[in-house]
Amino acid sequence: MHLFLKKRLANCVVVILAMLSLFSCTHTDVINEVLLESNTKQLVSKKTVIGEIIVGAERTSYYLPMLQNKRVGLVVNQTSMVGNNHLVDVLINNNINVQAIFAPEHGFRGNHDAGEKFSSSIDMKTGVPLVSIYGKNRKPSADVMANLDVVIFDIQDVGVRFYTYISSMHYMMEAAADAEITFIVFDRPNPNGAFVDGPILEPEFTSFVGMHKIPLVHGMTVGELAQMFKGEGWLKTQLKPHKELDLKVVSLNNYQRTLLYSLPVKPSPNLPNDVAINLYPSLGFFEATPISIGRGTEFPFQVIGHNKISIGQFSFMPVSTPGAASTPKLMNKELVGQDLRNSQVRGLDLSFIIQWHKAFTAQNIEFFTRASFMDKLSGTDKLRKAIIAGKTAEEIQLSWQEKLAEFKAVRKPYLLY
Repeated sequence: MHLFLKKRLANCVVVILAMLSLFSCTHTDVINEVLLESNTKQLVSKKTVIGEIIVGAERTSYYLPMLQNKRVGLVVNQTSMVGNNHLVDVLINNNINVQAIFAPEHGFRGNHDAGEKFSSSIDMKTGVPLVSIYGKNRKPSADVMANLDVVIFDIQDVGVRFYTYISSMHYMMEAAADAEITFIVFDRPNPNGAFVDGPILEPEFTSFVGMHKIPLVHGMTVGELAQMFKGEGWLKTQLKPHKELDLKVVSLNNYQRTLLYSLPVKPSPNLPNDVAINLYPSLGFFEATPISIGRGTEFPFQVIGHNKISIGQFSFMPVSTPGAASTPKLMNKELVGQDLRNSQVRGLDLSFIIQWHKAFTAQNIEFFTRASFMDKLSGTDKLRKAIIAGKTAEEIQLSWQEKLAEFKAVRKPYLLY
């Protein structure tokens, strides 16, 4: 009897373990399905999802076979990491023939100031030629492209139209189309992907800080945007008759756009952390005013201040910071204003620009000192004029809703997540 009970107990344990094993195998899939299919607009913590996000560059088993015996060009910077290794090193170590590295704004290593021009050179570590695609040469020459079979774009974006990496991607897509070669996007998360807000770009305000008919905060990844650029016919190529770009996207795994995502590498010198990235859509407008948003400090895009007009009591001083802001606005002057380092603001918040405009107007001091640049950043002159007219944030944002609804319908076929 005793032996019989022991056998029955052993069989029960086996059954229980089998059931637990089955549950553990299916639990991740069920959780992910529920999250991905949910229509909730609430942000989801990364910890809620079982399974880490896998970025396109980490899916080596998928894309390395495509690159065998190909001459490869890379549009990359300091964010182009595969775990702890840079994509350039990963490809070279896997015997991929990397022929050129195309460096956008801030350079290949991300150590150039915003707007700083730099020349082409050689990467000292790998010996691969570096080709600048920022400044007067935003598109490589036909001779450079003739030596390539594939161009890969792998750069972290932050989901704001005036962040210029998507403009660089656009020009490189055109160059690849003209050269009749393949363009591959290694997709990465959009840290502002949960939001769609701001004015849609109007054609007369097209510039390098806004090239596409999308809202200021578009809620799309670079892979989705690349599909939209091609699908909407926004690429201007020299081919006659017109031939479509051979576009491929290596998508993300375990990603959804409502996911809170902390970037492992700062995407540019003046966006050093999550707070700066979250505030970037709201504080970017101040670049067209006399006000400092912290360039030249340890907390860029996390403070607002001026030396004559102030809202708040926080004191700071911008100083020359090579590689981030060599000659920042109001350099070496003591400024007073707002400390936003603990801000919980996400998406687009117009209250900052409206409050500071009112403070300047009350003192009869010009606020939009670079009005045309403000209009380029906004993609319209309507936002600047509405602020001057005294419209509230709610009134202004309400005026965008019809166009935003239209945009969401247009972008839907291009969404991957």
